[in-house]
Amino acid sequence: MTLQVRKTAVLGAGVMGAQIAAHLANANVPVVLFDLTAKEGDPSGVAKRAIEHLKKLSPPPAATRDRIGYVEPANYDEHLDKLKECDLIIEAIAERMDWKLDLYKRIAPHVAPNVAIASNTSGLSIEEMGKVLPEALRSRFCGVHFFNPPRYMTLIEIIPVATTDPKLADDLESFLTTTLGKGVVRALDTPNFIANRVGVFSLLAVVHHTTSLGLSFDEADAVTGPLMGRATSATFRTMDVVGLDTMAHVVKTMKDRLPEDPWHKYYDSPAWVTSLIQQGALGQKAGAGVYRREGKEIKVFDPANQHYFLSRAKADPGVEGILKLKDPAEKFAQLRKSAHPQAQLVWSSFRDLFHYSACHLGSVADNARDLDLGVRWGFGWREGPFETWQSAGWKATADAIKADIEAGRSMVSAPLPAWVFDGRAGVHTPQGSYSAKTNTLKPRSALPVYARQYFPEPVLGEDWPQGKTVFETGAVRMWTTAAPGSDDVAVLSFKSKAGTLGSDVAEGIIEAVGRAEAGYKGLVIWQPKPPFSAGANLNGVTALTQEADFAGLEGFIARFQQMTAALKYALVPTVAAVNGTAVGGGCEIAMHCSRVVAALESHIGLVETGVGLVPGGGGLKEFAVRAARSAQPTSMNDPLMFLTGPFQAISNGRTSANALDARDMGFLRQSDVVLFNPNEVLYVAQETARGLYEAGYRSQLPPQGVKVAGRNGIATLEATLANMRDGSTISEHDYRVGKAIATGLCGGDVETGTLVNEDWLLNVERKMFVELAKTEKTQARIKNMLETGKPLRN
Repeated sequence: MTLQVRKTAVLGAGVMGAQIAAHLANANVPVVLFDLTAKEGDPSGVAKRAIEHLKKLSPPPAATRDRIGYVEPANYDEHLDKLKECDLIIEAIAERMDWKLDLYKRIAPHVAPNVAIASNTSGLSIEEMGKVLPEALRSRFCGVHFFNPPRYMTLIEIIPVATTDPKLADDLESFLTTTLGKGVVRALDTPNFIANRVGVFSLLAVVHHTTSLGLSFDEADAVTGPLMGRATSATFRTMDVVGLDTMAHVVKTMKDRLPEDPWHKYYDSPAWVTSLIQQGALGQKAGAGVYRREGKEIKVFDPANQHYFLSRAKADPGVEGILKLKDPAEKFAQLRKSAHPQAQLVWSSFRDLFHYSACHLGSVADNARDLDLGVRWGFGWREGPFETWQSAGWKATADAIKADIEAGRSMVSAPLPAWVFDGRAGVHTPQGSYSAKTNTLKPRSALPVYARQYFPEPVLGEDWPQGKTVFETGAVRMWTTAAPGSDDVAVLSFKSKAGTLGSDVAEGIIEAVGRAEAGYKGLVIWQPKPPFSAGANLNGVTALTQEADFAGLEGFIARFQQMTAALKYALVPTVAAVNGTAVGGGCEIAMHCSRVVAALESHIGLVETGVGLVPGGGGLKEFAVRAARSAQPTSMNDPLMFLTGPFQAISNGRTSANALDARDMGFLRQSDVVLFNPNEVLYVAQETARGLYEAGYRSQLPPQGVKVAGRNGIATLEATLANMRDGSTISEHDYRVGKAIATGLCGGDVETGTLVNEDWLLNVERKMFVELAKTEKTQARIKNMLETGKPLRN
C-alpha cells in the first residue's frame, strides 16, 4: 500500500519541530504539534507558545501567516489519541536517546498500523531507537533528518535500517521530494549520517589548521568562504550560525560513538569553545559566540587572551588570486607550493577533507553522489568533496595527499583506500557514481518521482539531454524536451543575462507563440537557471531616451504589449514556469500566460517604480481588468476595492516574499500552481499546458467593457501619496510616479464607472511610461540602476 500523507504529527515543539510543522503546513499538510503538558495554565501551552513564536522568526518558517493556523497544538497527556488520525509522525525532541525511547514506548499503542514513524535525530542510532517499538511497527520506522531552517535547506537525509520496509522509504522519499520540495539522500545508520559527519569534520579540520598556522579566526573565514566554494558564513561564522552548543553536541556524538575512527582524537571541542559555551556565548542565537557585534563594529574572539578584537582580516591578494584561478588543477598546484599560511590553510583543509571522505565513503553513504549532494545541500557548498577532488585532477591530487600522509603532514597516518589508486579518473561518471560499499558505479534513483525532474541538480560528470531545437536566435531558443512523449509541448528559454527583455526577446516570444499555435499543444516559458526574468533591458530604454527618440520608445513599449497580448490570446495554452525572480516585464509575461507554475521560493512583482517608470507591458491593464471582474459580483461593484493592494505593492516596488505570497498580492491567480520543488517546475508546466489543451482549450475573449475606477479612484489613491509626500516619506518624483501608476490602474482621466476596452488601458499605460521616461529624474534613476544595481531615490 502506498503511503498517503493526509495528516501529520510532529513530536517536540522546539526549534526544529515547530519549523518542520510550519513547512508541512506550507504544503497544505495539516499537522498536530505535540509537546509536554504545561505545568500551569493551558495544558497545551508549550506547543501554543512555540506556534506563536514561529511568527517572530527570520527567515519566516511560514510562507504566509495563515499557514500557521494549520498547526494544531497538543500535549502528550490529553491528545495521544490524535495520533491515530496521522499518516506520518515525525519525532523531533531533544537529542537524548533515553527520552526518545520513552516517547516511542508511550506513543506506540496510539498509532495507526500503516503509519510512518520517523526520527529527526541528527546523529543517534536509528536501529537502536527502532528496537523499542512493537515488532509490527519496526517496518514503519526510519530516520528522516531535516536541516535547519527546514523550509529553506534543501537537504533531507532518509536513514532506513534493516527492519525498515523498503517501500515505506521509497514512499517517504517521493513525499519529501515533491510535497516538501526537498533534495533527498539515503544515508547509512552511522553517527551524524552524511552531511553532519563530513561537514562537521571539515569545520574541525579548518579549526585545527587555523590554530596550528597561527591565524586569527576571521582571517581563516576570509579564505574558507566563497573563495573556497563555501557559504558566506565560511567556518567560524558557520559555527555561530549552527550554535556552539549544537556543534559541541555533534562532535561529542562522534567522539562517543566512533572510538575506532583514525580521526578520533580530533573529535573534541577546543577548550575555547567550551569556555564560550559556559559563558552563554552560544553563537548567533545568543548574540555572541566566535563573533560579537558591539554597536556597528563586528569583533572576533581571540582564544589566546579570551577577549574580542575588531574584525578586519582579509584574504591576502596573492592567495586570493590563486583561489580565483579558473583551472582547478593549477589552483591546487599553486596552493600546495605557496608558503603563505592562508594558502596552506586552504590546501591542508581540503587535503584532510579528501582523505577523510575517501576513508569513510563506504561507511556513511551508498555512493559518492549521495555524499557530495548531501554536503552541498546541507552546508551550502558549491561542490562536494569528491567533485572538488576530481575537478583538480584525481591522480595528481591523490598522489599529493599520499605524499603528505607519508611525510606526516596530514592529520592522521591512515593510508588512502586502495580503490583511490585503481586507475580511475574520479568517482563521478555519466554511468553513475562510485560506491565503495559495493565497488560498483551507482546510477541515479529510478523512483518514479524523479521522472518529474528533467534537469536534476547534477554532480560533476553528469549532463542531461538538452532537447531538440525548434528555432534559435541570439536572444531565445525554442525547443522540445527529450523525455519520452514530452515533445508535443514546446519550451522557450531566454539567452539574455538574467532573462532581461529587449526587443529581440520580445520578437522571439511572438515568433514562438506563432510556431506553437501551428504545431504544438502548448508553449512553456522556462529558464535553465534562475531568475525567470529580471525585467526589461534598461540599456535599450536608455539608448532611446538619450537620443530623445520618444516615438521609438513608444513603439518599443507598444510591441512589448503586443507580445504579452500574444501570450494571453494564443490559440494554445501558454504557461510561465517560474523559478526565482520574475519582476517587471518578467512578471507581466507571467501575468499574461494562460497559467503560471511557480516554485515556492519565487519572488514576483512589478518593480518599475525603482527606476522611475510604470509597468509598460500590460501589468497595470491586467490589474484593472481583474479588479473590474472581481467587483462585478459585489454589491457595490467598485473596482477600486480591488486596486488598493496592487497600488501599494506596485508604487512601493514590493515583490512577493514567495509564490504563495504572490498569489495573495494578486500577481498570481488562484488557478496558478505553486510547487515546492523547483526541479519539477518544467515538468508540471508541460503537464499543465497539455491538460489544458486536451480539455479543449480556447483563450478567453477580450472583455467588451472594463469598468474602471477613473478620476475618483485616482484621487483616492493620490491622497495616500500626498500624505506620504507631505510627511517626507516619499519625494516629489515618487509622488509623480505613484500618480502615474494610479492613473494606469484606474483607467485614466475618465468618469468613474466608465467602460473601456483593453486597448484604451494599454494606451494609458504606454502614455504614462513615455511621459515619465522624458523626465530627468527618471533618466537619473535608470542610469544609477545600470551603474550600481541599486535604486536611486531622488
